[in-house]
Amino acid sequence: MAAVADSIPRARVAVYPGTFDPITNGHSDLVARAAPLFDRVVVAIADSPGKGPGFSLDDRIALARLALGGLRNVEVRGFDCLLANFVREIGAGVILRGLRAVSDFEYEFQLASMNRHLVPEAETLFLTPAEQYGFISSSLVREIARLDGDVSDFVHPAVQQALRQRWRIRRNDHPQPQ
Repeated sequence: MAAVADSIPRARVAVYPGTFDPITNGHSDLVARAAPLFDRVVVAIADSPGKGPGFSLDDRIALARLALGGLRNVEVRGFDCLLANFVREIGAGVILRGLRAVSDFEYEFQLASMNRHLVPEAETLFLTPAEQYGFISSSLVREIARLDGDVSDFVHPAVQQALRQRWRIRRNDHPQPQ
């Protein structure tokens, strides 16, 4: 693996980090937009136990691989370290971040500034999703699924099935009083 990373110039490798809990069509759209711009795009799924993800890291990786399976130069990997260290480890020169709305900008700008300090050899590139995905977030998708709503327009079918199964199990473990 190191030989591949060493053979591609740093600027031609991008990392798209996040918790992807779960991956949405908005995330997939950003990856599809980025894929033609780079030789390699690494979707980096953060373990993030502090955020209390609804899916395990292994499940999030598997779902992302299913959702992104048609993109030849896209790789999905988990990580549990500082993003700057992961970026160096894979030899990336670009950190991709998505901006859905102006409200995202302040937080994303702060992250980009910190990453510039921690890993100055990598640039942050902001991409916006297609308009039909601009309002989608993983937390909204989880909440809709938890309340037995239809998330088919927002996620890959495998993700929709995983969400259904997850909340069915939870409902069976904690039956509601009648």
